[in-house]
Amino acid sequence: MSEPPPRGPRDLPPAVRERLAALAAAALPTLARADVPAPVAHLGRFTPVKRARLGAAVLVAALVEHPRFRVAVLEHARAQASWELDLDGPEPARAAAAAVLLADPRAAELVTVAAGIDLTAGLRAELAGARRETRRVLGELERVTAELARTRAVPVSAVVDDGADKLRQRLREQGRRLREATDALARSEPVESVPTAELDRVRVERDEALADVAAQRVRAERAEGARDVALRADRAARDADELRLALLLDTLGGVAAGLRHELGVRAGTTGARPADGLTGAAASIPAGSRLGDLAALDRALALTNTHLVVDGYNVTKTGYPQLELVAQRDRLVRDLGLLAARTSAEVTVVFDGAAVTARGGQVWARGVRVLFSAAGVIADDVVRDVVAAEPVGRPLVVASSDREVVDSVRASGAHTVASAVLVERLAR
Repeated sequence: MSEPPPRGPRDLPPAVRERLAALAAAALPTLARADVPAPVAHLGRFTPVKRARLGAAVLVAALVEHPRFRVAVLEHARAQASWELDLDGPEPARAAAAAVLLADPRAAELVTVAAGIDLTAGLRAELAGARRETRRVLGELERVTAELARTRAVPVSAVVDDGADKLRQRLREQGRRLREATDALARSEPVESVPTAELDRVRVERDEALADVAAQRVRAERAEGARDVALRADRAARDADELRLALLLDTLGGVAAGLRHELGVRAGTTGARPADGLTGAAASIPAGSRLGDLAALDRALALTNTHLVVDGYNVTKTGYPQLELVAQRDRLVRDLGLLAARTSAEVTVVFDGAAVTARGGQVWARGVRVLFSAAGVIADDVVRDVVAAEPVGRPLVVASSDREVVDSVRASGAHTVASAVLVERLAR
């Protein structure tokens, strides 16, 4: 028991140091002066809680570096029923602290176990902090985006332009009055026959009109200058907002990259999607809970990374059965392409290959994967295979009114929407 513990005070994990500091702080007032090292003696005037909090580093260092002090604290701990010195206890930090205090040969091993638990807790805390920072950055991003939208909605130049238009209108009115006065003077009788008072009045009106025009011109020039200043300030404010938005986006990207690295998640947004590798179906061209109404369908399509799977002929024969099969396919795929562009959802439409006498027409659209069932395979089975190929938890919406298809895909966790509802949505 006279040998020092196998590790230095700085090598001990925080939970073990706190446990040892609490033991030493509780024992300090009861120890003989000869057993207390000089760096620790001044802590005796504090309460046990304050001693453990403020003098933790000094107390733990004394336990590790001064065997006599450690033995005295050990004896005090043994005398207290509330302090357990169990090396096989359920709490790793308590067991490691007891091993250090007892100078047990297993101290290094128990401290390593406690340190591993502390490291895991630290990583979890860092991950929680990263998530909180992500939420904060997202909130700030939404606030700045809304502020930028409000700034752009009411440009400063509109207010300045309105004032400038009013000044120009007044300037034109003064010019018209000046021209009328000049014309009246030109049409008047010779100067000899015109009364002097009338001539003076006309001259005064002319001079006033000219002065008013000059003043209006000065105000218009000032308004033009103010408008230019306001436009520059508006552009500078927009540039600053866009810079802040770019910085927030960069920060958000950094946080996302850090979370991916922390959690070991690989970026899975590129490469083949699960529905691209199905057997028993062929694409016409390589492609880049029950929803009872349009509102529910729109909410489902607005979810991140939603995959809409369409039972092709079931939808076309509900919406426009009077058309030929080729025309039905072309119309549905074209409308689905518009829907994919508006919602950013992944869209797959499956047609029964057995019903295709000729794959004529332009059966493709940007953002839509078009599949035909292979020989001996029905489209319903391909729809089920597409759903089964997707990972659990991804939002899936299957458009079909076939009861067997609906029941089977809902059992797999996919949402379903009636063909009539999808036809109504595509018609908007």
